[in-house]
Amino acid sequence: MAEPRKLRATGASPGIATGPVYLADRPALVSVPVAPGTSGPGTLAEAVETAISALQDLADRVDGDSRDIIDFQIEVLRDPTIAEMTEERVSAGEHTVFAWVAAIDTHVAELEGADEEEVRARAVDILDMKNRVLGILSGTPVEDFPAGSIFVGKDIEPSRFLGHDWSAGGGIVLFGGSAAGHVALLARAKSIPMVIGCGRFDVATDSQVRIDGDAGMVFLDAQAEGLSPVPARVPPHTDAAAIDHGSLQTSDGVSIQLSINVNDPLEIDGIDAATAAGIGLMRSEFAVRSLADAANEDKQFHIYRRALEWAGGKPVTIRMLDIGGDKPLAGLDDDSGAMGMRGIRLLLARPEIARLQARALLRAALFGKLRVLLPMVTFPSEIDNMRQIFAEEAALLLRRKIAHRLPQIGMMVEVPAAALMLDTFENAEFFSFGTNDLAQYLAASARDGSDIRAYRDKAAPAVLRLITQAMTLTAGKPVSICGDMAGNPSFLPALLAAGLRHFSVAPAQRPAIGSALVGLNADGTRAAGD
Repeated sequence: MAEPRKLRATGASPGIATGPVYLADRPALVSVPVAPGTSGPGTLAEAVETAISALQDLADRVDGDSRDIIDFQIEVLRDPTIAEMTEERVSAGEHTVFAWVAAIDTHVAELEGADEEEVRARAVDILDMKNRVLGILSGTPVEDFPAGSIFVGKDIEPSRFLGHDWSAGGGIVLFGGSAAGHVALLARAKSIPMVIGCGRFDVATDSQVRIDGDAGMVFLDAQAEGLSPVPARVPPHTDAAAIDHGSLQTSDGVSIQLSINVNDPLEIDGIDAATAAGIGLMRSEFAVRSLADAANEDKQFHIYRRALEWAGGKPVTIRMLDIGGDKPLAGLDDDSGAMGMRGIRLLLARPEIARLQARALLRAALFGKLRVLLPMVTFPSEIDNMRQIFAEEAALLLRRKIAHRLPQIGMMVEVPAAALMLDTFENAEFFSFGTNDLAQYLAASARDGSDIRAYRDKAAPAVLRLITQAMTLTAGKPVSICGDMAGNPSFLPALLAAGLRHFSVAPAQRPAIGSALVGLNADGTRAAGD
């Protein structure tokens, strides 16, 4: 059989996807036939407010990282500098809409001329926002594309990505694009295969295309060339029975637990609890998005109870609020910087927040197997201090005759100093490696800098060495890994060799990671014949 036509590209998000082509056309600029200096029947101001309202609605339906992207677009729409530039052009006789477009394009040009790749990549976010407003003015909003298809185009706007239903699979092929762009970050977070930089190519709109985000390849006319369709994010050798209930075995028979990470509490609605070993990480800061939420004990209690009841007796690990620094809580004044008051440091400095969350967790613990994870722990005394808070709040609930239960309390291993001294944390009942922060701190990289992805990749060998060393210091306590490394098949051999037997990944990554694990031996070597 002839080799399928293929293009070399760059992988921006791992995974394999096959589906019908959706060839995207760039929305055209809107021509508004009204007199200069006037706004016409559908005014620019009204279109901007409509766009802001739609973006806010979208932000309410996505997770925290995605919400940050939408919030950035809303900030640009409300930027007084853009408004001033627009007004100057209108005063000179230019039509309002074209004056606004010129102001936006000036901003885009500045971004595209920046030295940092991440800054240049933000130009797509601004163009997304501009086209949304222009589409509202013209009555031709940017359309969605068919579920399960392969999006092919110059770029894809963040709001288009977030508004699309990816549950049926699909993937993304960009002629250009950037691995540092927001859509690439979103694709990796949601396990949507994506390749970039393949250059323009012709393909029939009804043809089947396969993309390989691991190898950075695009296979054209996959169906005609005999490449069978593969469900997105599920490799063809997946043994579904082997990963049922989240418990599987390596090729040489060693048991592995595979749990899921949860950001938005609504995520679990579409997931069968029988397919996971429980929730290995629930990031409570994505459910508690404001100071008002942090002060609402009953709201937190119901969120945690719902997760425990969904798990049906399987372990649910809820991380206490990892807020502060570069992860602010709306309404909380904190200017301590990214390396200052964050995670457990902030919780101990603001005990009113920690105490209320502790009460909600103590009450929820009655409804399942709850484990509480403490974020950004550096010293054993921090765990002692938090345990004291839990003990005091449990005593308060007892006096009030409110049913509760003390959960297990463990710690995130994400600060290098803690990882090197893990044997001194006798007061932690379990450990969970957070590789994102470990990589950031080992590489001395800013979390929001344009170099974070490159530095994190370069720091991977150091992170793996540190994990391997730390695993010898755990004194036989339960250990899991919930960071990005756990969801990347290329790191699984080293993580298995280090002794890890419990992995927690994004729900969409679970089938692929389960499939990869059953094809390996417990020492990380590949099974014979695989």
